[in-house]
This record gives sequence, structure tokens and C-alpha cells, in this order.
Amino acid sequence: MRAQRRTHRRSVRVEYVLPHEASSAGQARRLTSEFLNRSRRRIAPVEEEQIDDATLVVSELVANATRHGRSGCRLRLQVCDERLTVEVYDDSPTRPKVRPLTAEGESGRGLAMVRCLARRLDVTPLAGGGKRVRAVLAI
Repeated sequence: MRAQRRTHRRSVRVEYVLPHEASSAGQARRLTSEFLNRSRRRIAPVEEEQIDDATLVVSELVANATRHGRSGCRLRLQVCDERLTVEVYDDSPTRPKVRPLTAEGESGRGLAMVRCLARRLDVTPLAGGGKRVRAVLAI
């Protein structure tokens, strides 16, 4: 009989409920920065540049959720191993679209930036309606 060896991953997770307001994106940035600074001391070293990238991703995803959803949204953050997983849940069934970048465009660049910063970006419809947008970043 062979013994299986399990490695225990250390992770920290937090979840916030944000109101359906334009100011939620700024609140999400602040909460993310505070969470990652706390996590840096407990689990993994997170550099300032990585915190900046993460707060930009969170800001864009929460702004989209509050702009296109009909109510507030949930933000879930998890640091595990060498990655940060950002999940934003909203009640809109519409999938976000990456629009072509133009010099004249005043919006529509957010998801393109998220795609550039994240290792992975996916959108999952939820059974009760709405969706989850998940971005995984290296830390």
C-alpha cells in the first residue's frame, strides 16, 4: 500500500457586497488593496505593482457590474499559492464584450486591459440568473 502525500495550500479569501453605485469601483479598489496588503504579511509576498494590477482589474470588473447590472454586486478575492483570483458576481445575464479599441472611443477598454493583466479571464452564467466574471492574476 502506498501512502499519498497531500500538500496543504495556504489561502485567504474574502467576500464583499457592494451597492449599485458608481462609487463601488473605488470602494472595491480600496478593499482589494487592504486585503492584499494583509495577505502579503500572512501568505505570499505581493509586490506593489501586482497590487496596482489587481486593483485595476477589480475596478474595471466592478464598474462593469454596477453599470450593466440592476442591483449591487459581490466581489470575492482569494490569494492561494502564487495567484490571486478575482470574482465579480452580478445579476445581468449579458456577457461582457471586448470591443475593438479606437482612438475616439471613450469607454470599452476595461475588459481589454483585464485580459492583458490576467492569466485567465472567464465568464460563467449562474443558474439563478446573472453571471460570474473571474480573472486569475499571477502574484
